[in-house]
Amino acid sequence: MSIWQTKSWGKFLVSSGQAEEVFNVDWIQVEKRRVAMWEYGLFVLWVAEPPSSLIRENLEQLCKQKNCLFIQVETLNYIPLLTKEGLGVVEWGWKQDYYKKFITPYTAVIDLTQSEDEILAAMKPKGRYNIKLARKKWVEVMQSDNSERDIKAYYNLMQETTSRDSFAGNSIEYYKKFLTQNKSSKLLLAKQDNVVIAAGIFIFDTEVSIYYYGASTSQKEYRNLMAPYLLQWEAISIAKNSWSKLYDFLGVATPGDKNSSLAWVTSFKKKLTPDIRKVSNSYIYVNKKLKYSFIQILRKIKK
Repeated sequence: MSIWQTKSWGKFLVSSGQAEEVFNVDWIQVEKRRVAMWEYGLFVLWVAEPPSSLIRENLEQLCKQKNCLFIQVETLNYIPLLTKEGLGVVEWGWKQDYYKKFITPYTAVIDLTQSEDEILAAMKPKGRYNIKLARKKWVEVMQSDNSERDIKAYYNLMQETTSRDSFAGNSIEYYKKFLTQNKSSKLLLAKQDNVVIAAGIFIFDTEVSIYYYGASTSQKEYRNLMAPYLLQWEAISIAKNSWSKLYDFLGVATPGDKNSSLAWVTSFKKKLTPDIRKVSNSYIYVNKKLKYSFIQILRKIKK
């Protein structure tokens, strides 16, 4: 089961203000989130390809009962890219589209059933070199006890990262709740001379471990230490020791998309694994078609 279908995840979403409510339809967890113009949308983050038509009808009924604008399902399936088309599209009865993506269609993964030597051998030479360089420069990685000081250090790095790379972050309270309410989550800190220069929040699970959030310093004297590479290697080792079968880097650019906002982070992740997979398709059932169309027009104008 994916973390996104656990009860603890649902409670975290509500307590952190990410979702208004969380419902269960059959065994499926459904998130109710505010979207636009005083409307709500329902979101499902799935673990495989679409379910039976009966469950689909129950989801549609929930959308109508809750008077929501739409219900969106994102699949999650780690089938390898066996063809150029990758993950196939299953006939759903819903439009293959989305209002907001939570699961990036493509991701980079590592098969953790391999030995550490095999995982290292599959990396690009630069990836292996950077791990060794960080060790040579006396970078050390430690697991945090989620102390106020450690979370503050992580948050400060995240603010540096979001400012440098131009993307939105979350509040420090959000990260505190993420770490305390999701029992499988852990904060790892990479340090040199007791200075935190890179950090990450990870999910360690017996099925799939996930690199969820990452941050690193913008200070020039630390940038050449390659701490993020050693941080990832330590996380991969922890995931193997947690009996995870797969390590998910959680999102890369669509192959061939040279203008993707994920281009830089994709380059980083591909130095650590060659295994790129399409894992997600999106489907949507629109309950209020006219209002949904109007909102979509307004969103395009704002862009």
